[in-house]
Amino acid sequence: MADKKIGIVTHFFDKISVAIIKLSSGGLKVGETVKVVGRGNEVVQEIKSMQIEHESVDSVKKGEEFGVKVDDAVKEGDIVYKVG
Repeated sequence: MADKKIGIVTHFFDKISVAIIKLSSGGLKVGETVKVVGRGNEVVQEIKSMQIEHESVDSVKKGEEFGVKVDDAVKEGDIVYKVG
């Protein structure tokens, strides 16, 4: 199965390595894998936890914005894909 575009990075907090992602399609659950693609940068990782308004959640749906700790720096405007 091909990777599916599900959202975009709207903000990145570099000191704590947290990306804010706006989900534009589908849904996402803890345990699934995402790929964040930007200009010359690609980060692939499993979602270990997500937060909405500082509250932990197990899943998010289309239209929601959530925070996720990322393994490497990303940038505003980077595209988020669900892997496989």
